[in-house]
Amino acid sequence: MITSSGQQFVDWSSAYRLFQGNRINIDYMFSVIRKTLLHNNGNNNKDDKIYSHMDDTILNKTGKKIVGTSWRRDPLGPPFHTNFILGQRFIQLSLSLPEKPGASRSRAVPVDLYHCPTAKKPRKNDNQQLWNEYKEKKKETNLSLQGVERIKILRNNIDDQGAEQRELVVSVDGSYTNKNVLKNLPKRVTLIGRIRKDCALNELPESKEGSAGRRKVYGKLLPNPEEIRKSDQYPWQEIEAWAAGKTHKFNVKIIDNIRWRKAGEKNLKLVIIRPLAYRLTKNSRLLYRKPAYLICTNTKLELEKLLQAYLWRWEIEVNFREEKSLLGCGQAQVRTKDPVEKVPTFIVAVYSLLQLAAHRVRLSGNDNQLPKAKWYPNKKGKRETTGDLLNSFRSQLLARSMGINFYDFVKMQKRLRDRRNYVDPTISAHFYCRN
Repeated sequence: MITSSGQQFVDWSSAYRLFQGNRINIDYMFSVIRKTLLHNNGNNNKDDKIYSHMDDTILNKTGKKIVGTSWRRDPLGPPFHTNFILGQRFIQLSLSLPEKPGASRSRAVPVDLYHCPTAKKPRKNDNQQLWNEYKEKKKETNLSLQGVERIKILRNNIDDQGAEQRELVVSVDGSYTNKNVLKNLPKRVTLIGRIRKDCALNELPESKEGSAGRRKVYGKLLPNPEEIRKSDQYPWQEIEAWAAGKTHKFNVKIIDNIRWRKAGEKNLKLVIIRPLAYRLTKNSRLLYRKPAYLICTNTKLELEKLLQAYLWRWEIEVNFREEKSLLGCGQAQVRTKDPVEKVPTFIVAVYSLLQLAAHRVRLSGNDNQLPKAKWYPNKKGKRETTGDLLNSFRSQLLARSMGINFYDFVKMQKRLRDRRNYVDPTISAHFYCRN
C-alpha cells in the first residue's frame, strides 16, 4: 500500500497510525459492499433468498506478544498427526453472488471479518478469582457462540438496508452445527450444516390429545444417517447442481420433519448426498468422494436451492486462500489491539471491492482488458481468477500512466515483428509480470 502510492521514501509511521483508534471506519466499507450485493442479487436473481457462508480461519504469526495470538491446531496438518501453529483466529461471513438463477457458478464476496481470540489461561498457582474469570471468559469466547452472534449482526444489518423480508440462508461446516448455534438462531435465518454419520435423530412425537403428563418433544429413534444411506427403504432422488466447474447430477435422500436433540424443538430436514465418481485420468480406475450428511432448519426450502447453497459454500475456502496468498492478509507487522483487528479486515474489504468491480465490468460488457497470452486456452464463459483480476488492475494503471492502449500495443508488436525489427520486451514484461 505504501509503495503503490509512491511513499516508500518518506516516513511510514503515519500509514500504521491510520489503523489506530477510530481513524478508519471499516464497518462502513462493509455496509457499502452489502448494499451493492443485495442490489445485484435482487435484480439478477428471481430467488428472494440471500445465500451466505460462515467459517473461521487462522492467520499465522511468529510473535508471541501479538494481541490475540495463541497456539492452535494446524488445519493443514496430516490426519495421522496433530500439529500446532501460532496464529490468530478470525470468523468470516461471505454472501454469494451467483451469475444466474438456478444451477450456476457463484462467487463468495466477504461482508464481515471478526477477530475472535480465545481467553488467556492463568497459571496453576494463580488465585481462584482469576480462574473463575477465566472460566466465564472461556464461555463468552466460544467459537460457536461468537459465530451465531455474527449471524445476528448480519441479519440486523440486512434489515437496516431494506431487505427485512428476504430470508437469509447460511451454510456452515460441522464445527458450527451444534446446539449453541441451532438453539440461538435469529428469525428469518435458515441454517444448512453438516452432521456426523452416526448422530442420533428422532421422528416427530405422536400427538395424543387429552393425555396426562408432559408433552413429548421427540418421537421414535430413527436409523443414523449412515444406515439410512445404505438402506433400500429410502429412495434416491436425482438433482442437478453446479459444482467443480460444471453441472452435475447428484443422488440424494431426503427425510423431512425430524428432530435432533442438539436443535431442541426445531423441525429439521435431513439430506444425504451420494458421493460423486471421478477419474484422475481417462484410463484410471473409478474413484469416489465421501458422502455428505446435511441438516436444514427450514423444511420448506426447495431441495435444488438447498443443495446448491451448500455447494456454493466452497467459495469461502477460496476466499481464505486468495486473501492470504494473493493479498497478504495477516502479513502486516502490527501487534497492538486495533491494528491487529483492522488491518486484516481492511485487506478483506479491499478484496471484496475488487470482486464487485470485476462483476460490474462483466455486466457492462467492457472488453478493454489485457489480451491473454497465446498459450492460454480461448474458452468462452471461463471465469477470471483473482490473480487475473489483480494483473488486469495493475496493467490498467500502467497503461493509463504510459498512455498505451492494449490492443494497439499488441498490433504494434505484431507489425514490428513482421518487419523483422527488434521489439523491446521491457514494456510487455511490465504488463504480463505475475506475482
